[in-house]
Amino acid sequence: MVLIAAPAFALSAEYRILPNGTSFQGEIEVKNAERYQFTESGMLGEKIPVQVTGVSLAGNCFPCCFTWQDRSTISFPAGNYTVRFTGIVRDNHLVVAYPEQYNVTMVIPEGLDVRSRFLGMISPGGEVSESKDGNLVVTWKETRSAEVRYYPPERENLLIWFGQFWVIIAVVLLLPFFLMRSRKE
Repeated sequence: MVLIAAPAFALSAEYRILPNGTSFQGEIEVKNAERYQFTESGMLGEKIPVQVTGVSLAGNCFPCCFTWQDRSTISFPAGNYTVRFTGIVRDNHLVVAYPEQYNVTMVIPEGLDVRSRFLGMISPGGEVSESKDGNLVVTWKETRSAEVRYYPPERENLLIWFGQFWVIIAVVLLLPFFLMRSRKE
């Protein structure tokens, strides 16, 4: 899923993948904004509206109110706010993109991982650290986009089994070649 924040300008953004790995909670700071649009990027880079739930707005107001302009855009009085929402993650892959540079943090819950280059991925500039509670924290400084693909531990076990299987096949296929070669010498 690609989520694009536009045209509001975020100072920082945080995304927490929920323990089931199928959804996330987002929190984005916006400055001097009057609206916020939830979209993802299509195959050709076009903006596609995204359905999100649990949208809330926080700032120097109580309560902070917003109105829905359409399915994917909220509007509010101009100012500095924090927009919170819940979105869906497809195929264990989360991509966010912005029109300006942002500081982005993605929190991956314990039990999911991104560190294997064969199974997971982190876009350039992302730094991984582990928090005290076992979560992985991936951070980007001043980036226009951030991307993670995470995986459960079962996939790592399958990769190891797959690798071992092909090593055994290679040995079985190459053993006759080496045996015949040693007989000729």
